[in-house]
Amino acid sequence: MRFPPAFLDEIRDRVPISSVIGMRVTWDKRKTNAPRGDYWACCPFHGEKSPSFHCEDRKGRYHCFGCSVSGDHFKFLTELDGMSFPEAVEKIAEMAGVPMPVRDAQEERREKERASLTDVMEMATAFFQERLQGAEGARARAYLRDRGLTPATQQSFRLGYAPDSRNALKEHLAARGVPKADIEACGLVRHGDDIPVSYDWFRDRIMFPIPDSRGKIIAFGGRALAPDALAKYMNSPDTELFHKGNVLYNFARARKALAKGGTVIAVEGYMDVIALAQAGFENVVAPLGTALTENQLELLWRMAGEPMLCFDGDKAGLKAAWRAADLALPSVQPGRSARFALLPEGKDPDDLVKADGPDAFRAVLAEARPLADLLWARETAGGVFETPERRAELEKTLRELTGRIRDESTRYHYQQEMRERVLAFFGSQRGSRQGRQGGRQGERGQGRPAAGGQFAAGAGGRTAISESLSQSALVKRGNEGMSVREATIIVALINHPALIDENFEHVEFLDLANSDLMRLHAAILDAMAHDMADDRHAVIATIERAGCGDIWERAVGLIRRARQWPALEAAALEDARDAFNQAMHLQRSARTLHKELKQAEAALASDPSDENFRHLIEIQAQFRDVQATEALIEGFGVSSGRAGRN
Repeated sequence: MRFPPAFLDEIRDRVPISSVIGMRVTWDKRKTNAPRGDYWACCPFHGEKSPSFHCEDRKGRYHCFGCSVSGDHFKFLTELDGMSFPEAVEKIAEMAGVPMPVRDAQEERREKERASLTDVMEMATAFFQERLQGAEGARARAYLRDRGLTPATQQSFRLGYAPDSRNALKEHLAARGVPKADIEACGLVRHGDDIPVSYDWFRDRIMFPIPDSRGKIIAFGGRALAPDALAKYMNSPDTELFHKGNVLYNFARARKALAKGGTVIAVEGYMDVIALAQAGFENVVAPLGTALTENQLELLWRMAGEPMLCFDGDKAGLKAAWRAADLALPSVQPGRSARFALLPEGKDPDDLVKADGPDAFRAVLAEARPLADLLWARETAGGVFETPERRAELEKTLRELTGRIRDESTRYHYQQEMRERVLAFFGSQRGSRQGRQGGRQGERGQGRPAAGGQFAAGAGGRTAISESLSQSALVKRGNEGMSVREATIIVALINHPALIDENFEHVEFLDLANSDLMRLHAAILDAMAHDMADDRHAVIATIERAGCGDIWERAVGLIRRARQWPALEAAALEDARDAFNQAMHLQRSARTLHKELKQAEAALASDPSDENFRHLIEIQAQFRDVQATEALIEGFGVSSGRAGRN
């Protein structure tokens, strides 16, 4: 019986090769790395005392470095157990839970038809390649040259051009004897009862051939050259060969590149894949113009246990990352997860490597976050959890989220992880109670520092400022650097002058710690005094006249690095208003607490009583609440890490 290649690929991909071989060997515990799908054993084909037989789930292959045998699932069973090939296929299909295909003449005929359709797609690919190099492909070549793609890269990915004609490809194929039904079955023309004469599907487009897992061309993507085209990118329709949600662009090449090590990287588009390959990143794939699907995620996991999902750093990119996280969450398990990398705002991988080189993209990958980090950031960023009800709501949300994980062990550890994060986030309340106990112990003369702080000699008494709190931006003096919070307020006001009028009283008496931002604030007040505060350009001109242009640029740079995009000029006013109100809430809390802290320190220094000590501890706890909330608002919650990215 002849088995369809697609069926053999499916059952091979569903069953890790280690599961097949593991029935006949004992894995060496010292050399084996099961979470990575990397296994070692003494070779079952020849006698040996030290393990030189290796198999790797990611590749679906085995190899013995002693006797040089190698193969896949089927070869292992046929050579070691003496099974016939059909018996080996039946065994693997049973392990995969996939029924054996029914042998019938119709299915075998369809398989032959699919083989002939791939021949037609190969002919179409060659046609598009020829047209790219001809006179009619001049504009397409210029576009690719402007995008920085070398002729070698274009040839490697077999890029082409579809002429601006309704029947150029159709006539080319018909002249070579390709039946009309095959041209239609390949999705190369638009046809149907409502279309009297079929016509070419792709016209005046740069063509990206889409290979399957074996490198056979099964579809095309086309990028329009005309600026008024209805669709900038379009793919082939679904056909017998091609189902968009089941295919990753560049899958076969990336899988081959993984033999050198590393993990697979998923980006958002064709050009990103090609530009990164040209820059040396060959292990890159992309979904075909839509959000990542469950089947595509399965393909990624077949290639690597922890694929890297890379998204643009804008609002749409972050939402796409969240969708991918929701998609992956139910299926995570030991050895199967994902990491998430976000690009600098306004840049895609193609832009990044072109402007800043491969090292810039490597830096983005180096800062990729695990799935747990992304989920925590999404559920907490922008939230203010100052009431028990809101904290309880967060805990409930996290419980429901982690409850979706199907693997019991992984679900347990995710729930434990989220409980620990919640305790750390809200732990300042408990720290306040511990501080009271420590204060009473100190009064008894036991000499031990209060929990969460350290004693230091003060004028006439003790202080309990923790080292982390003493280094906080809430406590530091203004000339020691801009805080993201204060910069967000000022930059949002300047970029969105409507906020000045809406918050006139707050703006007029704004209390800032940083002296440079005070100068920008003074320029805003000057513009207000001259009735120019409703015009962004007029406010910036006032800033320039005041000699504060460099301060303005530094403030905007800080906002970009911290990814506080709502404060930037391009953001919608509604988003800017939300960010401004949030920052103002934290600013008022921080500045009020700063003054109260000074007063509490002075009171404790003059009267080292238990009551004054408890009051100081309580203010410290409130400081930590504001710090934690502020950190969560800033992206992943580690502003220092992000600030160093750009």
